[in-house]
Amino acid sequence: MIDINLNAVFYGLHYQIPAMLKLGGGAIVNTASILGLVGTKNISGYVAAKHGVTGLTKTASLEYADQGIRINSVHPGYIQTPLIGEFEESELVKLHPIGRLGKPEEVAQVVAFLLSDEASFVTGSQYTVDGSYTSQ
Repeated sequence: MIDINLNAVFYGLHYQIPAMLKLGGGAIVNTASILGLVGTKNISGYVAAKHGVTGLTKTASLEYADQGIRINSVHPGYIQTPLIGEFEESELVKLHPIGRLGKPEEVAQVVAFLLSDEASFVTGSQYTVDGSYTSQ
């Protein structure tokens, strides 16, 4: 759980950042989860890994902001993907005050914004795309 959900992000940054510095900067968006901001029962390894992504994003953004690299994270709620087929969808919908699951395009639009020049002053931030899940 830690290798895939946290260490992979760490190694991605480890290899991306030097290449980006040579090119004069850029933007990185790490994918965490709503569970990188809150806790839940019975999946402590996943929650710990996603909290780690949140902390890693904040720290890396501080370390590279003055070198032209912006680093943010997105925190999707439950999104309509094939993985959702493993769960009872109606139970997951109840967890989101908006009354539905998210769509992949909704997450992609936030990522596209964060990677764009329109977000040139945005770094070290967490963006939830969660239908108000984390507002509870």
